[in-house]
Amino acid sequence: MSKAPDKFERRKPLSKEQKQARKERREAEARMATAENAKAAEEFARNRERLRAERLAREAHDPPPKRD
Repeated sequence: MSKAPDKFERRKPLSKEQKQARKERREAEARMATAENAKAAEEFARNRERLRAERLAREAHDPPPKRD
């Protein structure tokens, strides 16, 4: 027979070792996420600069028409 829906078992409290392991894992995941974000920002900036250089080279060769 199953328990009534309003009766839940409490979770077992974590030991100090488990808490420390969880904390270390979260910190490691945060460092990885920060590194991934920095890498993505660096790649974005590099790509933006490449595209800007290409646009400037195109405009130097064939300037856009002047607006009146």
